[in-house]
Amino acid sequence: EGGQTPLYRRLPKRGFTNIHAKNYTEVTLTMLNKASTEEVTAESLINDGIISKANDGIVIIATGKLDKKLTVKAVRFTKAAIEKIEALGGKAEVI
Repeated sequence: EGGQTPLYRRLPKRGFTNIHAKNYTEVTLTMLNKASTEEVTAESLINDGIISKANDGIVIIATGKLDKKLTVKAVRFTKAAIEKIEALGGKAEVI
């Protein structure tokens, strides 16, 4: 008795996709140097062509060097990014 093993049991089980995961757009300090305004938001970055879409929000990462004083509004910041932004007299505001 028996028979052929069903297809769903023959195929390998691979991975897991979390349907509630947030997809953030990462922005570096070097990318912020290209901003045209002093107040940087997701909309201003899209208008300047720095990022194509904001997804669930933007995250500021402390890669590179910041050259000007900016007020940055984002969902998340790294600790080093906050320090570098505030060292130049700018502001890091969490939305």
